[in-house]
Amino acid sequence: MSAHQYDEGHTVAGWTGFAVATVGTVVLGLGVCTASAAILAGGVGIVVVSVLVTWALHLTGWGKPPGRRPQEQWGWRARDLTAREGHPGCVGCRLAGRRVRTAESYGDPVVAGSPEPAPALSVEDSR
Repeated sequence: MSAHQYDEGHTVAGWTGFAVATVGTVVLGLGVCTASAAILAGGVGIVVVSVLVTWALHLTGWGKPPGRRPQEQWGWRARDLTAREGHPGCVGCRLAGRRVRTAESYGDPVVAGSPEPAPALSVEDSR
């Protein structure tokens, strides 16, 4: 098992959002040092923009869902082709009005092409 199977956040959406948020926190720090309310407000605005940029990139397929993915999806620049359908348990997808999943699909998400998880053992199976 490779460590890259659970590389959440290592995406174009994640890195872009991180870069914009870093600029926002630098501006916030500058506002604190200069005691300027206008600069503080600008820093908060940039941080809010970073959230919106990350969300928009995630919804267009430049983010990845949590869980296991096939090896061809391990690269940080690989586009997620399932984003249009919504990701199980993803708050961002639900806020965007993407398809609501059933309760059964909220378990360990498995992307198409990856092996199905083994069924759970019951108490009777362990005797």
